[in-house]
Amino acid sequence: MDVLSSRVLLRPVDPARSQAFYRDVLGLAVHREFGPPEHPGMVFFLGNGLLEVSGPGDEVPCGMALWLQVRDVAAEWERLRAAGTTVLREPRTEPWGLVEAWVADPDGVRLVLVEVPADHPLRRDQR
Repeated sequence: MDVLSSRVLLRPVDPARSQAFYRDVLGLAVHREFGPPEHPGMVFFLGNGLLEVSGPGDEVPCGMALWLQVRDVAAEWERLRAAGTTVLREPRTEPWGLVEAWVADPDGVRLVLVEVPADHPLRRDQR
């Protein structure tokens, strides 16, 4: 298989509500919109990937999580908490050395906010 492009597809129960969350609360930039104006699909930039939020889905996604690396987990967690986002877990350093906090989107999809500390092996030049 020669994969040329990819993106995560999310089919929320209420696409407009979830699109507003990812665009306005998380602050993700819109890559493109498509489909009918009254029910557009949206594709967001997600670091080096893309997230498509369109639908609707018939049920809440189960067992899915989005891993989002950010510069400052504590600052993002506090900003999202203040905005009324559902907090699942406060920031803490995991045994593997990454700082993680968990929040949820409107359908309960877990968003794992991750910070890679300056001294973590992921930050070192591996040459």
